[in-house]
Amino acid sequence: MIVRTRPNLLTLLFTLRGSILPRVAPKLAGIVAVSCAVVWAESRWPELFPITAGVTPFTVVGLALSIFLSFRNNACYERWWEARKHWGNLIGEVRNLARALPALLPEREAAVQLRRLSAFAHGLHARLRSLDEAAAVDRMSPGSDLSGPNPTDSVLAAITRDLALLTRGGQLSDIQFGILEARIDALSGVHTACERLANTPLPFAYTLLVYRTAWLYCLLLPVGLTGSLGWATPVVVALVAYTFFGLDALGDELEEPFGTEPNDLPLDALVRAVDRIVHHALDEPMPEALAPDGCWLR
Repeated sequence: MIVRTRPNLLTLLFTLRGSILPRVAPKLAGIVAVSCAVVWAESRWPELFPITAGVTPFTVVGLALSIFLSFRNNACYERWWEARKHWGNLIGEVRNLARALPALLPEREAAVQLRRLSAFAHGLHARLRSLDEAAAVDRMSPGSDLSGPNPTDSVLAAITRDLALLTRGGQLSDIQFGILEARIDALSGVHTACERLANTPLPFAYTLLVYRTAWLYCLLLPVGLTGSLGWATPVVVALVAYTFFGLDALGDELEEPFGTEPNDLPLDALVRAVDRIVHHALDEPMPEALAPDGCWLR
């Protein structure tokens, strides 16, 4: 995720870190080349352009395309923001457990369960980014039971199982078990919600429709503008194409909030926040919070 202060005019015009321009630059180059070819052909063989379409048809189509792009980008941003809220809830629940576990459990048992909270966060991070989930869990909580199909969920199952044993052994009351289990249920809800977002993208038809329409619009726009703008046509078309293709590319990034692109969620930093909470509860030296690398918080 890009983290930076509001840029001044000079930075606004020339910054590339966090900009969508590098991703859409090849498309813009192709559109500008087509625009130059159309203007050159119109000046060389005006008889090929006996009727100038003008901008009216393109205004109508551009308005419809803008509305549809806005709808798609709003849907993509909602996915991104929902994912951020779930990870915020995860950190909140870890804080609750980091306060409750040492107060309610024996010291040694509390330490085991606290380390499992780190294992849960690392496992979910690995699962959402298609990394080695079992290795991530085992690294933070060696000896965990990873026999199930979902190692991250196995961490929560192990915590519940141990809490139930303590309850049956009289070391934890039913009320205390219920309080802790509610926190575990909340973590399971975060896990399930993140999997839903990761495994259910927007319908492909939305992306396909926007992509096709944007290409057709930008390729045909020079035909409508060349008669009135001449060699200024490529500049205007480039600005329009940058807007449409930029919004489309930004929507692609926001649609998959758990990826590793500049505008995706900083999962590494969020997992580090969980580790700091756990280390503090264990009275161990806390790792440094991750800082942005050139305005990019990973």
